[in-house]
Amino acid sequence: MSEKIADSVEAIEARAEGILEEARNTANEIVVKAKEEAKAALSAPMPLDDARAECDRIVSKARKEADEAIKVSEKKAAEVTAAAEKKLEETIKLVASIVAGRS
Repeated sequence: MSEKIADSVEAIEARAEGILEEARNTANEIVVKAKEEAKAALSAPMPLDDARAECDRIVSKARKEADEAIKVSEKKAAEVTAAAEKKLEETIKLVASIVAGRS
């Protein structure tokens, strides 16, 4: 039974890690896209000040989106971890009551 608990906790931790990795990948994709858009904006025939302002706007927007994606993923990971801890506590109480009843 303790193996099942350990396996369950490990699975939940793996899922949480997967969610965080997905958020990091999404954030990286957003930053790469922002850099590409900034590069395109800089190569377009417009005054340099306008290009810099556009670049800053794009990078700022990308960072905001990346930060939001990370926050959402961290929240999901925290929820998964909390659920795992609750399940573990319930299982420990069940095992303790079974052992106490048989002692």
